[in-house]
Amino acid sequence: MIVMVVDGQGGRLGASLTEKIKKACPEAEVLAIGTNSAATAAMLKAGADEGATGENPVRVASTRADVITGPVGIIMADSLLGEVTAKMAESITAAGAKKVLIPMNKCNTLIAGINGETVSDLTEDAVKKICRLAAEEK
Repeated sequence: MIVMVVDGQGGRLGASLTEKIKKACPEAEVLAIGTNSAATAAMLKAGADEGATGENPVRVASTRADVITGPVGIIMADSLLGEVTAKMAESITAAGAKKVLIPMNKCNTLIAGINGETVSDLTEDAVKKICRLAAEEK
């Protein structure tokens, strides 16, 4: 199973997801796709199998991935302080992959039902969902 992890800014969330996915689902191939080089580097350091940066890698990797994960802002144009382009958001949204998104209540978007869970709790839940998808694929 190919899991595409998308993150921007410093890549801390993407690095956390990458590390947890590799630990919980070692059979998963993790593609680190950063909106900037710092985010990509952080995810590669966390154990991603491959990495690339920018709009075109998002578009290409979206067609290969079985699962796409990252902050909810990756499906919103101009989010992550403008790092997510409209083409990036469209590529992720239109991809046939399952999406497991982390609600961050940032980017002027509040997600109903999110009541103060920590980012660690949210990433743990996301990893459980991704591992469940991997098990279903077998």
